[in-house]
Amino acid sequence: MISMNYLAHLLAARTDWPWPDSLPDGTRISRPGEGLLVVEPADAAFDLCLSSGIHGNETAPVELAARLLQAVLDGSLPARARILFAFGNPAALRSNKRYLDDDLNRLFGKPAEQSGSGPAAVRARELERAVEDFFAVSGSRWRLHYDLHTAIRGSQIEKFAIYPHPGDQAFDPAEIARLAACGIEAVLLQSKPSPTFSYFSRQHCGAHGFTLELGKARPFGQNQAVNLDLLEAELRRLIGGEKRDYAVSTAHPKLFRVAREVIKQTDAFKLHLADAVENFTELAPGYVLAEDGDERFVVAEQGARIVFPNSKVKNGLRAGLLVVPAVL
Repeated sequence: MISMNYLAHLLAARTDWPWPDSLPDGTRISRPGEGLLVVEPADAAFDLCLSSGIHGNETAPVELAARLLQAVLDGSLPARARILFAFGNPAALRSNKRYLDDDLNRLFGKPAEQSGSGPAAVRARELERAVEDFFAVSGSRWRLHYDLHTAIRGSQIEKFAIYPHPGDQAFDPAEIARLAACGIEAVLLQSKPSPTFSYFSRQHCGAHGFTLELGKARPFGQNQAVNLDLLEAELRRLIGGEKRDYAVSTAHPKLFRVAREVIKQTDAFKLHLADAVENFTELAPGYVLAEDGDERFVVAEQGARIVFPNSKVKNGLRAGLLVVPAVL
């Protein structure tokens, strides 16, 4: 049994504390890097990567992951799955900032000439290596990666997931139903590759990778309004080695597809939305959503909604997603 508080030590940047390499039941514990901890039972049912804190001000998922990790370490939740706990951006977590130099979740899978060599790019490479090494020994076992986030602003649909572009494979209805069991109310189906952690694990590691948005970002200790009970229950089942079959589930979240991305090209970019506008706000056809110099971004789609509007991103990055209802 390990009683020490992993998250407290991580936030304090403690590197000098002793750490056992196994639990009383024989489960092996290893730390391949800062904010990375691998739990390996003797006979794993499947492999699960649970990442959080890719953005340092998104603390509710970090608190959840730390609570689950502590339950594994103290023996109250015996692990029957092999698990990589990845606390993505420790430096930003300590500063309670979304990121310190570059947005970490826009750097995965990018070549050095595009991602640069700053601290965020270095961390992206560390996380890529960690997840590749973790899933490299999975063999034929089922692989799942949930990358847990909260959003900058409020949302008309509080809990939603992004399903990365599956390439030449189909979107999996059973995994979408599993998301519903986690309390996810809507799923965005992406139509092209993206530089996110969940897309990287799907594309390069063969995992079922998803980004989960779980409410609004708040500081540590202020997440009482974020109800993650359904997600925690499913994660506890998974950690315990229980993989429920949701293929015949009747619970299905709303589905949307990404119709277009709004890209900020220059410093002249203007997003014509109030700061209080929530994710999934519907926009009427003909609405001028953004302007960038001589370029105008006009809504043409029926039933279009805006997700992740953010005019403060760096030039060349996504300033919003326009999504529309979808079916499988």
